[in-house]
Formats: sequence, C-alpha cells, structure tokens
Amino acid sequence: MKLCIKHLLTAALLLVGLLSMAQRSKVAGQITDNSGEGLIGAAVQVQGTSNGTVTDADGMYELGLSVGTYTLEFSFIGYETTTRSVTVGSGTTTLNVALESGATDLTEVVVSVGSRTSQRTITDSAVPIDVFGQSDLKSTTQNSFDKALQYRVPSFNTVNTPVNDATTLLDPYEIRNLGPSRTLILVNGKRKNTSALLYVQFSPGRGETGADLSAIPVDAIKRVEILRDGASAQYGSDAIAGVINVILKDRYDYSTLTFRAGTTTSGGEDFVKRPGNGRGDTYGVSLNSGSNFGQKGYINYTIDLSQQNSAVRSGIIDVPTEIATFGGFPEQDQFITSYLNDHPTGNNVNGTGEITAGKFLLNAGFSAGNLGDVYGNLAVVTKKVESFANFRTPYWRQDRGLLHSRTDNGGKNYITEATLAFPEDDPAIYAGYLGYVPTFEGDLTDYTATVGVEDEHNGWKHDVSLTIGGNKQLYSVNNTVNRGLGISSPISFKPGGYSFNHIVSNLDVSKDITDAFGIAFGAEARSETYQIFAGNEASYIGEGANSFPGIREENATTNSRFNLGLYFDARFDVSPNFLINGTVRSENYSDFGNATVWKLSSRYKMLEDKIILRGSVSTGFRAPSLHQIYAQSTQASFAGGTIVLSGLFNNLSAAARQLEIPKLTPEKSTNISVGVGLNPAKNFNVSLDYYNINIKDRIVYSSSIRTAEGDSTSNLYQILKAGDLESVQFFINGVETQTDGLDFVANYRNIGVGPGKMGISLSGNYTIKNEIVGTPADPKPIKDAGGTILNNQIVSLMEEGRPLYKAILGFDYNMGKLTVGLYNTLFGPTKFQDLDNGGSIMNHIKAEFDPAVVTDLVVSYDITKKATFTLGINNILNVLPKWDLVGIDQTGKDYLKNEADKSLLRGFLGFSGRYDVLGYNGSQFSQLGTMINGNLSIKF
Repeated sequence: MKLCIKHLLTAALLLVGLLSMAQRSKVAGQITDNSGEGLIGAAVQVQGTSNGTVTDADGMYELGLSVGTYTLEFSFIGYETTTRSVTVGSGTTTLNVALESGATDLTEVVVSVGSRTSQRTITDSAVPIDVFGQSDLKSTTQNSFDKALQYRVPSFNTVNTPVNDATTLLDPYEIRNLGPSRTLILVNGKRKNTSALLYVQFSPGRGETGADLSAIPVDAIKRVEILRDGASAQYGSDAIAGVINVILKDRYDYSTLTFRAGTTTSGGEDFVKRPGNGRGDTYGVSLNSGSNFGQKGYINYTIDLSQQNSAVRSGIIDVPTEIATFGGFPEQDQFITSYLNDHPTGNNVNGTGEITAGKFLLNAGFSAGNLGDVYGNLAVVTKKVESFANFRTPYWRQDRGLLHSRTDNGGKNYITEATLAFPEDDPAIYAGYLGYVPTFEGDLTDYTATVGVEDEHNGWKHDVSLTIGGNKQLYSVNNTVNRGLGISSPISFKPGGYSFNHIVSNLDVSKDITDAFGIAFGAEARSETYQIFAGNEASYIGEGANSFPGIREENATTNSRFNLGLYFDARFDVSPNFLINGTVRSENYSDFGNATVWKLSSRYKMLEDKIILRGSVSTGFRAPSLHQIYAQSTQASFAGGTIVLSGLFNNLSAAARQLEIPKLTPEKSTNISVGVGLNPAKNFNVSLDYYNINIKDRIVYSSSIRTAEGDSTSNLYQILKAGDLESVQFFINGVETQTDGLDFVANYRNIGVGPGKMGISLSGNYTIKNEIVGTPADPKPIKDAGGTILNNQIVSLMEEGRPLYKAILGFDYNMGKLTVGLYNTLFGPTKFQDLDNGGSIMNHIKAEFDPAVVTDLVVSYDITKKATFTLGINNILNVLPKWDLVGIDQTGKDYLKNEADKSLLRGFLGFSGRYDVLGYNGSQFSQLGTMINGNLSIKF
C-alpha cells in the first residue's frame, strides 16, 4: 500500500512538473520588414492547428507551446509568407523573422465560390475566378467599393449617370454587359438584398435593379471573389453573368483609423453656391477594430462616415441650339441671346450629387462547443443625397410664370422674383427673373444581417443560416411647382418612395465520400416584399411636381412572393489532374411556378499544374424582380426641348391587358465557357477564357411608345389620352440576346528591380458579340398603332452602351516603406442613338465615344510602423470622354456633311451643350477629370 502511494505521489509530482514546464514553454520574437521595422498585426500560425497569434505595436509576438518541434507560418499582407521550423524547450525559445516584401499570391487563396463541394484554390477551380484583396481595392483610392471594382475588373462597369435623380443614391453596374440584375451579390457566401431602386434613366442598366455595392465599406472587406461564369444551378436566380462574393474581415489583427480627403482639379459655375465651388470635395473617416476571444471567437467591426460634395460639370450652352429649342420669334431669340450672354451655362447644376453617408458593419463568430461554430454579420447604411434637375430658365415655356418669390423652403429657396400671372409671349415680363432649379433629395436605409451555425460530424459538414435584408428609399422634391395648381402650388413635395426586403434561410450539407468523390446538397427558402409608397397629393395631381412627379395613391401597393430551391452537387476527381463537377437545381416561385437548371464543369491540369484547361456548360434563369412586375408610375423626362410625361404600366394592369402585354416569366439562359491557365513560373500566371451567353425571354423595359401621327382610335391612343401622357412604357419578355467575349488575365509578381520588387498585371475584356437575336416580340395592338417595344435607341443602349473592350495595365513597386503604383485603364468605344432628343434622323446616326486611357498614380509611404499616408491621383492626365456623330448609312453620312446641321444635332443630344461631355445617355468612364485623394491610416 505504501509502495502504491509512493508511486502515485511520484507520478503526480512528475505530472505537475511536466505541466508547469509546458506552461512555462513558449516561442517569442519579433517580425520585421527588410529594414528592420516591426510589423504590427503580422500573423503567426502553427501549421495544421488553429493555434496562433498576431504581433503587437512593436512587431513582437508570444505563443505558448508545449515542448516539441513545430512548423510556424508567418504572414502579413503585402509580404511573402514564410515558414520556420522551431524546437521549443522549457522556458522561452526566441525566433525572429524578417519578411520579404512582395505581392500576395491570391491564386492560392481557398475561395468560396465556384463549387458547392470542397472549396478550392483559383488554380484548382474548373471555372474562372478573380480574387482581390483589400489592398487591391484601396490602391485605386476610389471613394466607394463599386468604383474601386471599375478600375480593377475589366468585365465590370459602372459610371455616374448624366441625369441623377434617384441614381444619386447608387449607380447601376454590370458584368459582361448584362445589367445589374444578372450578377448575384453575396456577403460571406449569403445572398445580399437588392436595392428598392428601379433604374429608369436612358443609360446603361435601364429597367433593372441591383444591390447597393457602394453600401459596403472597403475597410470591412478581407477579399472579393468574382466568379466569371453562370452559376444559377449553384446559387439560384440572378447569377447568369456571374457572382460577386464579398468576404468580410474576421479574426482581429489590429485597429485602423483612416482619415480620407479628396477633390477634383476643376469645378463649375454653381448658381446655388453649394459647398466646395463645384469641385466635388470628399471627406471621410473610418474605424476598423474588434477583438478575439476564446480559441475561435472574434468580433470585427467597421464604422465609416463620409461626405461628398457636388461636382458641377455644366457645359456652355450653344446659343443656336437653344434658340432652335426655345425660340421662335425675334424678341424671344434676342432675350435668349442676352440671357446666355450673362449666364453661359444657363445656371445649370449638373455633374454628380451631394452624398452624406454613414456605414456600420460587424462580423463575428465563436465556437459553441458541440453545437458547432456560430457566425453572424450585421450591416446598416444610411445615405442622404441631393441633386439638381435642369435649371428652368425664364424662357423655358413649359414652366415660366408659375413661381413667385418664396421663403418657406427651409432656407433652400433658389427661386428668384417672378410674376404671378401666366404671361403671353412677351420677354419683357421676365425682367429681374433668373429662373429656378428643382432639387431632388433622397434618404436611403440599407441593412443586412445573417446568423448561422456550421459544424462537422463524421465528415458531414453542415451550415444552417438565416439572412434578412432590406433597402428603403424616400424622396423629396423642393424648389419646384405643380403647374396644374397654379399659384397655389407648394414648392416642396414628398413624391413617395420604395422599399424591398427579403428573408432567406439556407441549409448546405457536404461530404467528401472519398478523396476523389464528394457531394453537396441543400435548400434555400426566400421571401421577398416590394412596397411602393404614395406621395402627397400635390406631388402627383394633374401634371405632378415639375421634374419628378409623385407616386399616385392607386399605384401604392405592397406585394410579396415566396420561393423554395433545392440543389444537388457532385464532384469527381477522375485523377489528381482531371476534375468533373456537376450541379442540378430546381426552384418553385409562388408567382410563376418552377424552374430547373443544371451545370457541368471540368478541369484538367498538365505539366505539374503549369497548364490548366477548364470549361463549363450550364443553363440558368432569372426570375422577374418584384420591381419589374409591380412598379407603376408617371415619369418626367427631357425630350425635344421640353419635359414630357410617360406612364409605366405594370403587366397586371388593365392598360397592359388592352395592349395584350403578357405577364412576366423567367429569363432562360445557356452559358458556355472554355479557358486555359498557364503557370510557367511561381510568380507568373496567365489565363484566357471565352464565354458564350444566350438569354431567351430577356426582360426589357420598353421604349417610350407613342401613337402614330393622326391616330385617334387605337387602344394605345385611348390609354395615353386617359392618363394625359405622351407615351407609355412597360416590361416584357421581349427579346433573345447573344453575348460572346474573351477575358484575359496575366500577373507577374516579385520582380527584383533595384532595392525593391515590382509586380506587373495586365487584364482585359473584349466583347465579340452583344446583340439582339431576331426581332422584338411586339404585341399586336402596339404594332397596329405604329409602335415597337424596342426602338433603335433602346437597342443601341443594350448592345453598345458599355465599352466594346476594356483593359487594365498595372505596375506596383515596393521598396521598404515606399510603394508606388501606376495603373492604366483603357476604355473602348461606346455608342448611343438618342431618338428622344435627336429626332428621327438618329435612326441613321450614332453618337460614338472614342477609346481613351485613364492613368492613375498612387504613392504610399509608411511614415512610421503605425502610420501610412497614401496619395492617389486618379486620371492624372485629365482625360475626358470625347464623342462625335457618325453616320451608319448613307442618309446619316449625307446629313452630317452639313456642319451647321451636325452642330445643331450635337447640341440637341446634349441639351444645347449643358451635357456636352456625356450627352444624355452617359459614357464609358467618369466626366470628373483629375481627382486627388489622400488618406492617412493609423494602426493601434
């Protein structure tokens, strides 16, 4: 007995000694750059485990380990990842590491998109995927996430629209010229809500809706994954062109406080004297911080506040065009000439609007033991914007004489003295009256939140989540009148607004049955609600508020639908080099029924992964959005020198039935892609991918349909007369489209040049074909009335409204504390046919924008190991969009031979020169010219 007790005591003492030794054992040291400066927030990880830490403000780290031999991995953004073997004895083992600077190799990042089974790197994927880290986005020094993508992704396009209104809140974007509604946006792999805004301007994206990418703060982003392939079978509706998956920062490394400021190098005459003299000054501050707890717990949050002033780019008015538009007799013509001599821009305030925004985003996760890993994120964004309609000059016949001097507009009265009467055509009546400018103000709230649990049992991985999201927009129109109310009209209106909300639940299960074979299956249930808010009566009665009529009470509705989707995915590694992946998905929508789609993809690697062949074929679908099904309103637009009212009738309305317009059904697509990837060296890779996308029953927003001259009997005429409208528009499954193109990407990293390292990247997108197949499906009553759902203006907008090609050539050079980037973006030509403002002759003529190269210079310097200053000069050569008129047949060419006619037509297309840089339809890139942006980032 005594012997047993002795042995037990000996064993206990030995165990205590070992435990105390283990507790005292650790590895510690400092991680530095090439110059010996400590790197704050560098990661230290024990390979094959979740055990790790990050360095402190001096680059020091400390990691508790038991006695033994380990492989440690040291990494930091912008530096080469390094591994070291270390043998830990009792006490402290010192290991200092100096990291080599160089671009992060994102080709080896494990991506979430592309397959529902085991996640793969870009190299292993059977479909083309781009990955951009936060540093790639921030190096553009653009002020929002969507504009950063514009200068990093060749197939992605977005630009500020010439006429703002509600698009001041967010600009349309698209991949491969297919509109915003055919690109699915995910946040941490979960569907993000779309915006409540339906784009109605005659610019790219017309008739579509998309998520608010500008709502996502760049400082909250860890990386962005862009799947350039159809993925409806994997993710459901909207993924015809591809998928953008935003991965948020998770584990907390360090806090960053960033101060931003920027301006452009030119302004414009600003009648209303907004802040910044029309330069478009920007200011902002953001904080990214958080905390880690437990073994897997983390909270990472970002707060971003920003202010963007109006950038005024009003053109000089062409007097002959203005007289042709508003003149008609000598006294009036002389008055126009005199007025424009004093006010060359006609006091117009066009360019970009004023935007004030606040963004909050939180991402968190923790281990719940046997229950699995709990994760969640929350994002809330608020914006307030103000933009201006065209200035109503005193000779603008549509509105003259309706206003009198008022001061009841909260200090925002831009109306000068005017008569109360309705004057005859006597210019003398305008003595002392300069006119007025209506304002548009919008308030936006966008939110999204996800909570989920993921776990693994016996090799079965499962992920259960719930996501809610919404976008609400309410509008105000000030400093204008409702002409039908005469002098009793108010000058401030509430025209209503829109909201969109969804609730999404997901179940995803996957398992590697063997090393070579894996399966995944899951379900998604989604409820969507679209609400239309009526304006106050004064905003819509009669002609409605001038510049932006309100939403009528009878058009204010709340509509919902529900859909359930099921998918099954299987992948088979025939050999280590040969992969086959297949997916099938079926969805049921409460409003139109079922849709079943599939996808098959494959990849083959040769010569030790130096050559990779890949391809896919898939079918897809896009459900009509609730916006397209239920939106109904009266819109005001500029055409032929005046404001005209056009009615948008939804497909469930009596007017639609009279015109034999059918209910909307899903679009159906077929995607084919074939590509090759080359990895001839560790730091050099090239890829080339061909894509072919056919869309049947594509939903289009029709052209403005008018009756033929002399028609007074058709159904169309009766509908327009009843609504006091000039034209009618609607949505219809009207066309089949074919889009073919090439994507090219090449990267060469870590090239030794002098004391530093250089990276070179070249990427491009070329559209081989983007056209409507056959003829539009015109309903008979519209044909009988001499109309068509798609006139040449809409056809041109769909086929040629985005660049024919786009390429980005970038150079990055890092030398210790200094990093310099030079980026050149080539925008190919775009073309437009504006029949509304140019008249029928534009059936024979196009406005063509010339190719142009926009050059950006970015310089970043580490002032200390905790503070970095970055200066970006975007469009350093001040390149502006340039366009000319081109005849597309002999009639057009003969017309343009007369310089006077050509000058007059150009004036009509830019509202007498007010929009001379862009015209009314937009261009391939911004009209703002050189922009200077600086930011100071402080780590702590």
